[in-house]
Parts: sequence; structure tokens; C-alpha cells
Amino acid sequence: MSLQIYLDGKLLPKEEAKISVFDHGLLYGDGVFEGIRVYSKKVFLMQEHIDRLYESALAIRLEIPLSKAEMIKAVNETVAANNIEDGYVRLVITRGAGSLGLDIRRTSNPQVIIIADNISLYDPQLYVDGLKIITAATIRNHPAALSSRVKSLNYLNNIMAKIEGTDAGCLEALMLNHKGEVAECTGDNIFIIKDGVVKTPSIDAGILEGITRNAVIKLAEQSGITVEQIPFTRHDIFIADECFLTGSAAEVIPVVELDGRKIGDGNPGPITKDLNEKFKKLTRE
Repeated sequence: MSLQIYLDGKLLPKEEAKISVFDHGLLYGDGVFEGIRVYSKKVFLMQEHIDRLYESALAIRLEIPLSKAEMIKAVNETVAANNIEDGYVRLVITRGAGSLGLDIRRTSNPQVIIIADNISLYDPQLYVDGLKIITAATIRNHPAALSSRVKSLNYLNNIMAKIEGTDAGCLEALMLNHKGEVAECTGDNIFIIKDGVVKTPSIDAGILEGITRNAVIKLAEQSGITVEQIPFTRHDIFIADECFLTGSAAEVIPVVELDGRKIGDGNPGPITKDLNEKFKKLTRE
């Protein structure tokens, strides 16, 4: 059976799921999206993702043609239609078809696209051994240009940094902000651990406020671990005891090397492992 795609209020075989070539989502990356995990047929942290989706849309003056309740229903129906046990949902909202110009007043019929499928971002062994990453020369977009808290369809900034990483033989790359501070990786938030304290850049560092990031912060705090959301630099990563990344697709994955330099003893650390286990349990609750 063909994958069923939710498009404009209907479930269609993927071969029939099409949008206009004049859609501003295609022409200009004008739209927003969410990546959401499914565990045991249950959409994980659904409300948090839907809330962020609507906040992103509000920030770019994009009116989503469904209520939040209707959107949740559509996501659940798409997951069920594709019999997803453990998988991933890509929820996309485009501005809709318009002219070849930038004027949003000439667009109409925003498109709601929901794809529910399986996903495997990293080899399972990397969750045991840890990732090696490099620092990209491409910096994070200046927050005064477009807020990094908007999860928009224009990911070219991230893609250019990702290219640097893959060219260097790494699956992820660290991005700095316009101040030279650590921001995030191309698709994941970053955490370090030093002397038992978990540290991660604050949202004003030019990062996406990750849903998995927030969940892991809460898990750490519930375990009695101090969490600091503060600015830091590559130096702080070099001297850290542990490092890990979080993201809806990546979940919680350790980092053991940055720019050819080992982090800690070069192996995933105990706090990282503990938070990873706690996160896995959370996904099955």
C-alpha cells in the first residue's frame, strides 16, 4: 500500500500528493514545519509541537487554515492511516500559491501537508560510540534578520553548514552565532557537562527552542542535576567532561570529539547515558 499523505484536507497516495509550482513554500521557502516523533503509535509531545508550529506561523503572518484541535486530529489520522508504530511525522504549512513576486497578498490557499513515515537519522552504533563533529565556518543567521525560533521552510543556512560537516566526514556540524558563541548544530541543540553541571545555550544565543531540548532539561532538573542556560564558546566544549545533542529525529546522542579534539575521555559520559535512558523511558510513557 502506498504511503498516505495528508494534503489540503484529504489523505492521498504519495504519487497523487502534489502542490502548485507557484506555491511560495517552493518558490521562497515561505512556510513553517515541525518534525515530530511517534512511539508505540503515540505522537510524542504533540501539543508542544503544535504550539510551536502555530507560534512560528504567527511570527511570519501565515494563517493556518485549521484549528489546533483539527490539526492534532489530522496528524493522528495520518499516523493511523500509515500504520506507524515507531516513526516520524513531518508537518508542513506553506503560504500557498501566488505570483512570482514576494507580495503575500497575492497568495491564497495555504497548504497543510502531513507525512508520516519511518526514520533512522543515525546508525544505532553512534549512540554507543558517540559522534565526531566539526565547527562550521557558516554561522547561524543573525537573530535580527529572522528569529531562529521560527522553524521556517528556509533551512539553507543549516544546509550550508551541514555540507561543511559532511565534506569533513562528519554527520553533524557546530554552528556559532554572530558573537562567536556556540549556538546549535545544523539540526540539533547542543549540551555540555562540566563538573556535574549541564549547560546549554539560551534561546537568545540564536537557537531553535527545541522540544526535545526542553524535555531533556526537565528530566535533568527532576534528577537533581543543575542546568544552566548560558552563553559559552568552543573552549567550553573542548574542556567539557561530556557533550551531547538533542533533537526530535536525533533524540539524545553523545558527542565525543569536536574539531579533532576529544571531549572528556573520548567516550560517552555517565550523565549523558543516564539522560538518554530517562528520555527513552519518557517516550514510552
